[in-house]
Amino acid sequence: MNDQQLLRYARHLLLDAVSIDGQSRLLNARALIIGAGGLGSPVALYLASAGVGRITIVDDDTVDLTNLQRQIAHTNARVGMAKVASAKIAMADINPDIEVSAHQLRADDAWLAAQVPLHDVVIDCTDNFKTRHRINAACVAARKPLVFGAAIQMAGQLSVFDTRIDTAPCYACLFPADQMPEEVSCASMGVFAPLVGIVGSLQASEAIQVLLGRSELVGQLLMVQAQGSEFHRMGLSRNPACPVCGNRHTSAL
Repeated sequence: MNDQQLLRYARHLLLDAVSIDGQSRLLNARALIIGAGGLGSPVALYLASAGVGRITIVDDDTVDLTNLQRQIAHTNARVGMAKVASAKIAMADINPDIEVSAHQLRADDAWLAAQVPLHDVVIDCTDNFKTRHRINAACVAARKPLVFGAAIQMAGQLSVFDTRIDTAPCYACLFPADQMPEEVSCASMGVFAPLVGIVGSLQASEAIQVLLGRSELVGQLLMVQAQGSEFHRMGLSRNPACPVCGNRHTSAL
């Protein structure tokens, strides 16, 4: 690290959990953020501020006035701009040292199959089950850790799915594709503005800890209730019959 980086990341360097070695790992890491909205905003800003060296962010949407209640990477002046372009500006304002690759598109199977293997961690900041299952399948195929988050109304969820670990479940173990609940959206159900900040910040924290080799949320589902400020953990198990990950580590069964 150069002198400017030593100064910028000085508070990280004081932490035993990070230190110079860990910060160097972050600077050399590649993170993929899928979704640049309520969850993706704090994820993008915190990964940028923490010095994750190369960040790819993908979203096909544009900034709308209704987004500004909770999507903190965007501003009134950038209404109508692609969300990924707006987020890239916000990230560069915080940390011009990092490399940000912005893609205004919907992450389909082909794009995910090409891009997921190029990254060290994937952060799912999307808001629909079909896309989450696509992301999960790509991460399982490439054996890349996935940091999942969700938020609606006053409740949120968070987990890390890391099938590099033989006993770890994947997203489909928890939410099977053939048992998907009815889709709900912020537009129809509403969402508490600080909730996406809480869940997104926790996603950023877990992504950084994954890159540092320290995440302890694998095999755990963290449930967040903003009303009452309650947090609960639930243990998760891998489904040996899971059609996505169940046949990958049969030697561990």
